[in-house]
Amino acid sequence: MSQDQLIKIRSTKSDYTYYTRKNRKKVTRKIELKKYDPITRKRETFKEVKK
Repeated sequence: MSQDQLIKIRSTKSDYTYYTRKNRKKVTRKIELKKYDPITRKRETFKEVKK
C-alpha cells in the first residue's frame, strides 16, 4: 500500500484502530465506516483520525 493513501480509522466506542486506503484526489472529506470492533464485539462507527 502506498503511504500517501494509507489512513487510520479509530472506533468511536473504544481505542481499536484499523488501517485502510483512501483516494485523496476524489474523497476530500473524512471517512466514516461501520466495521466490527472486537473489543465491544459489535459493529461500530469508525472515524478517520490523523496518523
